[in-house]
Amino acid sequence: MKGRDVYQDPLVSRYTDKEMQKIFSDNFKFKTWRKCWTVLAEVQLELGLKQISKEMIKELKNAQDRIVYDVAQEKEKQIRHDVMAHVYEYEKHLKKAKGIVHLGATSQFVVCNTDLIQIREALKIIKKGVVNTLNNLSKFSSQQKGTVTLGYTHYQPAQPTTLGKRFTLYIQDLLYDLKQLEQLENIKARGAKGTTGTQASFLEIFDGDYKKVKKLDQLVAKKLGFKDTFSVTGQTYPRKIDSIISKTLSGIAESAQKFAVDIRLMSNLKIIEEPFEKAQTGSSAMAYKRNPMRSERMTALSRKLINLQQDFSHTYANQWFERTLDDSAIRRMSVPQMFLLANAVLKLYENITDALVVYPAQIKKYLDEELPFMATEVILMGLAKKGKDRQKMHDIIKKHSIAAGKQVKKYAKPNDLFKRLANDKNIPVNQKYLTSLLKNPKRFAGAAQKQTEEFLKQKAQPVLRKHKKLIGKSSAEINV
Repeated sequence: MKGRDVYQDPLVSRYTDKEMQKIFSDNFKFKTWRKCWTVLAEVQLELGLKQISKEMIKELKNAQDRIVYDVAQEKEKQIRHDVMAHVYEYEKHLKKAKGIVHLGATSQFVVCNTDLIQIREALKIIKKGVVNTLNNLSKFSSQQKGTVTLGYTHYQPAQPTTLGKRFTLYIQDLLYDLKQLEQLENIKARGAKGTTGTQASFLEIFDGDYKKVKKLDQLVAKKLGFKDTFSVTGQTYPRKIDSIISKTLSGIAESAQKFAVDIRLMSNLKIIEEPFEKAQTGSSAMAYKRNPMRSERMTALSRKLINLQQDFSHTYANQWFERTLDDSAIRRMSVPQMFLLANAVLKLYENITDALVVYPAQIKKYLDEELPFMATEVILMGLAKKGKDRQKMHDIIKKHSIAAGKQVKKYAKPNDLFKRLANDKNIPVNQKYLTSLLKNPKRFAGAAQKQTEEFLKQKAQPVLRKHKKLIGKSSAEINV
């Protein structure tokens, strides 16, 4: 079968959306190069450059989508320069405009502006994924705001919280990530800056008229869909931008991995499971298993994205003066990969949070086993209010807690702490009072439900209302 005898990147074959794949495809890239060349010539004509005509612009536009890749590839083998190979191929379709393609430009005119267009469009897809995941998490948090569950510190049972409250932590993390994304929305174009960013070639073309050169820079950016250009550049747009973007996407991966690990832990406890389809197989050997494979995959892809950020830090830090070419090969891989990885991570995050399964009986089971221990603080405070010596009462409760814990851990017996306390004449509590404490688990969850309601109302819902047009637009369907 076609393509089965060569390596296929699983980011494309298994994990990501066609929409994101298209942005980093050859067709998108090289057609955008041609659009950049056409826009450059168009603006040069508008600014009065005599050697360019309307007929030439029309010819450039008509040939934008006609690319014979074999011709460009063969030429690149000869000259070892991809941009000039595509200039050569483009000119094969031209007659009148043949001599004005790439006029005054350096290779990075098309490469950088196209990279920035790809980044701009890819960030839109990432934002959709974040907003839709936030929407799913907020719905779940609201639904489960009063579901009391054991809290865990050091992965040991701790003071109860609610599922809804726990999920506000994941929401809060993504809200930070969304804020970082929004700071990148008005990304700038490189524009028309010339070979080392001095615009020297364009000053030559326009006879030293800096106002026209500045106008050229601004109009090219505007026609390419940007609001502004970088004020100064070297040969490329500042690679610091790549580093900032990668940190933002890495931040999303950090948030996603934190969530995925928690889901895996809750899955082990059997209190929450990720979606599990009717025909899905959990294990090739153990038919009963329901492995949290989506969360595990999200952990793995997030790890890759977090580590990828180092590529951009080193690439930026190692640029010599106006530019060195060691940024080229690595960026061909790393720029698409960081967006494809972020897309894959968010597809999983959105997919998992759209259909989480909660098991209330299992949650109650853990609560019932541990609540006697959790209730000791309430008992102690009650005794202190009655004038009992707090330290003496604490020592008694501590002694019985350790003994009850030993029964549970060493002998796998039920928690008999309340029975021990009720039978101790040195502490004024009875079985009826102690049992009553367990009838209202919310008492031990503090303000968890109220905090959840306030957080959703004050922090999450305003953001979701602001971005309501994006909700439902993201594709969370996973391929495998």
